Amino acid sequence: MGVLSEGLTQILIPVAAFIGLGFALFQWFLVSKVKVSGGYGDYSGYKDRLINEGETEEGVDSLEVSIKCAEIQNAISVGATSFLFTEYKYLGIFTAVFGVVIFLFLGSVKGFSTESEPCTYNTGNICKPALANALFTTIAFFLGALTSVLSGFLGMKIATYANARTTLEARKGVGKAFITAFRSGAVMGFLLAANGLLVLWVSINLFKLYYGDDWEGLYESITGYGLGGSSMALFGRVGGGIYTKAADVGADLVGKVERNIPEDDPRNPAVIADNVGDNVGDIAGMGSDLFGSYAESSCAALFVASISSFGISHDFSAMSYPLIVSSMGIVVCLITTLFATDLFEIKRVSEIEPTLKRQLVISTVLMTAGIATVTFFALPSEFTLFNFGTEMSVKNWHLFFCVAIGLWAGLAIGYTTEYYTSSAYSPVKDVADSCRTGAATNVIFGLALGYKSVIIPIFAIAIAIYVSFSLAAMYGISVSALGMLSTIATGLAIDAYGPISDNAGGIAEMAGMSHEIRERTDALDAAGNTTAAIGKGFAIGSAALVSLALFGAFVSRAGINTVDVLTPKVFIGLLVGAMLPYWFSAMTMKSVGSAALKMVEEVRRQFNTIPGLMEGRAKPDYATCVKISTDASLREMIPPGALVMLTPLIAGTLFGVETLAGVLAGSLVSGVQVAISASNTGGAWDNAKKYIEAGGNEHAKSLGPKGSDAHKAAVIGDTIGDPLKDTSGPSLNILIKLMAVESLVFAPFFAAHGGLLFKLF
Repeated sequence: MGVLSEGLTQILIPVAAFIGLGFALFQWFLVSKVKVSGGYGDYSGYKDRLINEGETEEGVDSLEVSIKCAEIQNAISVGATSFLFTEYKYLGIFTAVFGVVIFLFLGSVKGFSTESEPCTYNTGNICKPALANALFTTIAFFLGALTSVLSGFLGMKIATYANARTTLEARKGVGKAFITAFRSGAVMGFLLAANGLLVLWVSINLFKLYYGDDWEGLYESITGYGLGGSSMALFGRVGGGIYTKAADVGADLVGKVERNIPEDDPRNPAVIADNVGDNVGDIAGMGSDLFGSYAESSCAALFVASISSFGISHDFSAMSYPLIVSSMGIVVCLITTLFATDLFEIKRVSEIEPTLKRQLVISTVLMTAGIATVTFFALPSEFTLFNFGTEMSVKNWHLFFCVAIGLWAGLAIGYTTEYYTSSAYSPVKDVADSCRTGAATNVIFGLALGYKSVIIPIFAIAIAIYVSFSLAAMYGISVSALGMLSTIATGLAIDAYGPISDNAGGIAEMAGMSHEIRERTDALDAAGNTTAAIGKGFAIGSAALVSLALFGAFVSRAGINTVDVLTPKVFIGLLVGAMLPYWFSAMTMKSVGSAALKMVEEVRRQFNTIPGLMEGRAKPDYATCVKISTDASLREMIPPGALVMLTPLIAGTLFGVETLAGVLAGSLVSGVQVAISASNTGGAWDNAKKYIEAGGNEHAKSLGPKGSDAHKAAVIGDTIGDPLKDTSGPSLNILIKLMAVESLVFAPFFAAHGGLLFKLF
């Protein structure tokens, strides 16, 4: 037994969660305090009163501009809320239907028997009936889906609440604007980390009331929590990604290339839809995505532990090790956040990106010490783990290395992503320089950069897998994934900071604020682009480890001793699995393309038919563009979602567990590569464009200014990269995780009734 008692463990986990929730609310309070005012009369019916009291330091922006900011923020908030509520209606129907499917499939494993039965792994003991597992897995699925939706929605509300506040703070200096944007991102990060931990802890304790000593059944049913989280994340990512990129591509191609007007010019009809899209795709989608990763890595670790000595000897503290690591992560991220908002003050634009990168390093170093502490107190000095039918003796310091290597692999992936997507380094500068000879060379250089950027992350993931598996089998890999996600609150804070800054810049442009303020918001946005790419790198890297851990749990639960690649059943699965990321990417890319086509035609129509629009005398019809994005995303998110959800069910039922194992392995190996290259290519193209627009040095000035041939070529590259980095790339990590966790949840059914085609022929 470890030093930590069960009673103390039961106290520490919820306390850490409530500390996270309290800190999130405190950060939200500080953000709301920044820009709430009165004294000017009731200028707006908005809940968010954004009018500044007194003069700003610059003294250049009038009260009218402040009111305009409030109007624009309200339009973005209403648009984002309206879209998410419509999307959630569709998801509500899906959740109800899929919940019934889970219950029927798992209940039928033993013919809906209510009789207790011998346990699968600890055969001397009696476990609860399969029907109970079906019911509790379904309940866990609903809980995971609800928490995922809540994470995304709360993040979106906070982002839309903060964007105009960031704009108005930019009048006082770049440091003030940075703190507002970062604090808002931190609200989302801590809410998600704390919510995920608290709901999981409550679920385990409530399920325990029924399951009692049957920990095998308890933690098997908890895997439904990860499935629910990732199901919502898939549709949120794909739907939000299609929405935001349809608007972004339409706004850029007509506004910047054809009409030569600024990115967020209020004359552009697609500009509100573009800003709404940043929130529903990059905030709500990313929130659900990382929550899904967290839920799945926790569920994989808990399931593998439950069939090892922790579960058999009922050592609750050791069993809860994944939750204790996450609890420590919340405390570490809280301390880390203070370095960005309170301990150091940003005074110059050049300090923004280093400050954000420093967050990653500080959280990783502190978390390493935190993991060592947690491992010593929560785990016994030596224990045995289940390893594909055999037992493996493991020491507690082995698990410290497993979690730590996942954590540091995440840092390596983050820094590699930053190197390939930041305009401070040569790869992006080379892409920008290639724009001198047109869009074709820009595209060639960008694709080459994306492919090359895969190398280091794959080696980092490979080393983490080898070390973790050698030290602690599949449990080592699952806690390694958890290590990469242990600083999720900080990761999400720097990720959400990006779209908030992007929106702040858009509001500054639309409200007609001074050029100096727009430069400040552009600097915040450029740094945010890099941090968003880092966030996607973390999500993809953790997805690879999570998927492998879930794959191992699936193989154990399905009763497969070895997966032989030379077996035809497995090899055909490998081929099909490796193809799936390409099929999925084709669907999502085409969806963005067809929606963008309609958007471009509508924006052109308005410029051509509304008299005085280009001169600024008439207002564009924003609502039609919002409707095009909404309709397209809701319609187009269904086929890719169906592909991911149905593949494991069809493969497992018709072809059996061995073929399904091949499908999972193939999709994991192929999907990680495609996802990293797509995300980094898109990020590099975006920052190459911003590098030219900013004109920060002689090289950039020689390629600019805005409207030059090189700039137009950069805009085309950025437009091609938009669906790669914000729709297909980030959605692929959900594909590989979701298929793995779905296979694990349905493993008892596939093991009992799968392979119908092979049985017939």
